[in-house]
Amino acid sequence: MRIDIWIMSLCSRIYVKDIMETRPVTIKADDSVERVLEVFNENEFHTYPVVEDNGDFLGIIDQNIILQLLLTHRVSRLDHTHLMAVKSLSEFARGIMIPHPVTIPPEMDLCEVAEIMIKHKVDRFCVVDNDKLVGIICKPDVIKAIYSLRG
Repeated sequence: MRIDIWIMSLCSRIYVKDIMETRPVTIKADDSVERVLEVFNENEFHTYPVVEDNGDFLGIIDQNIILQLLLTHRVSRLDHTHLMAVKSLSEFARGIMIPHPVTIPPEMDLCEVAEIMIKHKVDRFCVVDNDKLVGIICKPDVIKAIYSLRG
């Protein structure tokens, strides 16, 4: 059996829930924008899930949003006007987040996740089950898991 076929047969038996980060750093929907900035400053992740107090997943805040917030005076006039409107309308995470990003279920197999990441050039997914955030899976997690299958 060719090694790539063998690895594919093995990785189809490993699931997101087996390798995902189950306790990701999150941002509460009602956290202040200042608190969001602190979270980005204190941690080294590129994207953070935004959740309600009950754990319901709402969206994400990524580095692009943070850079725009920090550099409002440097963005184009059109973007600046939009960003200032957003900032003035919301002092909370829910007002600056990207709502309803693509998520994956914990039962998805590793091969499928890898294919989606490659096809759509996505580095990470929030893992959601019954509207609750249950984890995060990143490309390095997938690479390490598939590499370890090589024996």
